[in-house]
Amino acid sequence: MTAPRQDPLRDPRFFADPYPTYDRLREGCPVRQIPTGSGGHHAYLITGHPEAREAFTDPRLSKDTARFFAGRPSNRDLHPAVSRNMLASDPPAHTRHRRVATPLFTTGRVRALRPYITRVVDDLMAAWRPDTDIDLVADLAVPLPVTVVCELLGVPESDRVTLAGWSHDLFDATGSDRIDAASHRIGDHLTRLVDTARSAPGDGPLHSLVRDCEEGGLDRDETVSLAALLLVAGHETTTHFIGNAVLALLRNPEAFDRLRRDPDLIPGALDELLRFDSPVSVATFRHSTQDLSIGGIDIPAGYPVLIAPGAANRDPAAFPDPNHLDLDRDAGGHLSFGHGIHRCPGAPLARAEAEIALRALVTRFPNMRLATPAESLTWRRTRLTRGLAALPLTLA
Repeated sequence: MTAPRQDPLRDPRFFADPYPTYDRLREGCPVRQIPTGSGGHHAYLITGHPEAREAFTDPRLSKDTARFFAGRPSNRDLHPAVSRNMLASDPPAHTRHRRVATPLFTTGRVRALRPYITRVVDDLMAAWRPDTDIDLVADLAVPLPVTVVCELLGVPESDRVTLAGWSHDLFDATGSDRIDAASHRIGDHLTRLVDTARSAPGDGPLHSLVRDCEEGGLDRDETVSLAALLLVAGHETTTHFIGNAVLALLRNPEAFDRLRRDPDLIPGALDELLRFDSPVSVATFRHSTQDLSIGGIDIPAGYPVLIAPGAANRDPAAFPDPNHLDLDRDAGGHLSFGHGIHRCPGAPLARAEAEIALRALVTRFPNMRLATPAESLTWRRTRLTRGLAALPLTLA
């Protein structure tokens, strides 16, 4: 196994279309070294589906970021609410956080939210008219999940646009200073909201979250970190899910035509849309705490390990003809929401939002089309998530 000389996940061509890179890496070896930074260090990247699924559940791969970086020099300055959340922890801390977060996204809770989600979609589309252009990202894919998750958390309406902008900056691959600054703005703002809810008991959603956290054994800082995670993770990936799904359908007219003729097929199509162009390209940080072997490759203790759902979802060993969007495919084994104890608890809400948004689009504007060539679209420059900066559409 020969490691590439440069990090292939930072090549500008990767952001526009990561799949040729993923295919090349997977074909060479589904678990391989890639360089990180300029100091000669490297990580292990997992691109195969069975290997990724195994890695997601291996307890020797820790998500405790603070443990890995303890004692290591760093120029980063992330707010603790962002750097020390449920996604960056192992059991038993992770278990306590998860026990509080999971009830927010039960099937019953999401079912109760569907009328609200529908109203938000209706409001966002109220001014849309045929033969006009919109930006699906700015006009629907961003405000819909932001509005819903902020409603779920009780974030005041006046704060929502600002928080969405800071969240966007958290995934900015062009500068660590911008990311760090955004983390402090989000952390400080949510700290003030949580402190207000703790000092003035009430019946609002944030008050309920504070009570749930207290009953679940989470202290004030842990409550803020959970709120920050739910806010950021609760909308960023859903934004990309909606944008990627619409683009995939427009670039695959036969699939789009099927959903246009029968919108009731949309719930069953969501897994294939998630598999085809995952909103999560590379999962969040893990590191090996012991020597282990995955896919026949030995990984020593003390190394970063990157699991790439975007690559695993296009593994032909798991999904024949993976570069083809096939709405009849059984894609339930995709890894876009992760796998194991860290599987995204908000998956039911993300699916509901995408389903309702897609149904409204294909029924109200069945002849919508791209307003610009697909090749000219701009993608966000981050390897963690895969999403469009904008998606100009002409309504019809």
